[in-house]
Amino acid sequence: MKILVVTATKPEIQPLLLAIGSDGKGVCTYKGLQVEILITGVGMTSTAFHLGKTLTSQYDFALNFGIAGSFNRNLELGSVVNIVKDTFSEMGAESGNDFIPISEMNMGVKNEILNNTITANKPINLLPKVFGITVNTVHGKEESIQNVFNQFHPFTESMEGAAFLMACEAQGIACAQIRAISNYVELRNRDAWNIPLAITNLNNKALEILHDFGSR
Repeated sequence: MKILVVTATKPEIQPLLLAIGSDGKGVCTYKGLQVEILITGVGMTSTAFHLGKTLTSQYDFALNFGIAGSFNRNLELGSVVNIVKDTFSEMGAESGNDFIPISEMNMGVKNEILNNTITANKPINLLPKVFGITVNTVHGKEESIQNVFNQFHPFTESMEGAAFLMACEAQGIACAQIRAISNYVELRNRDAWNIPLAITNLNNKALEILHDFGSR
C-alpha cells in the first residue's frame, strides 16, 4: 500500500518521521507500507503547487497532518479531528458590508470541498468529524472572527486544508485531513497556544493510523 503523507512544515510531523525512520524526503518503508513524505510549505498556494506535481503518481491514500486553530471552545487544545468539509472562505467578492462567496457568483467555481472518502481505518473513523475553513490570513480580530463564523460556521481554521482536499478530489485519491487543535481563534495571544501538545497528539494519532493501514 502506498501512502502519501502531506504536511506544511517538518516540525508538525517530526515525531512521526523519527518513528518511521524517515528524513522527511522521498519514500520509506514502514509496517509494510510505502510512505512518501511531502512537505509543501505554508499556505494554500504552495500546497496546491507541490501536490499538483506529486499527485501525477498513484497513491492508495493521502493523509494531511497539521495543526489548526479552533472556533469551538468545546474542542480542547490538543484535540485531534478529521476535517471532512473545508472551505476557501476568502474566495469571493465584497458588496458593501456583505461578502459573496465565489460559489454564488455564477462563475462555475465552488469554494467548499467535501471529503466523501470511505475508509476502514479505525483510528480515522473514531475521530470527531468537523468542518473547517482555509485562509491566507489567520483571524485575530473580533469583528472578522464573528463575520466568518456567521457566514460559514467553521470548527477549525488552517492555511492549507482545502487545497489538499481539492487536489485529492481532482485526482480521485482517497484521503483524510487530520489536524490537532493548537489554539483558539481569538485576538492573537500566543501565550494561550499549546503547539507542543497539539504536535504530540497529532503524531501519536498519525502513528495509529499508519499502524492500522499496515496491519491489513
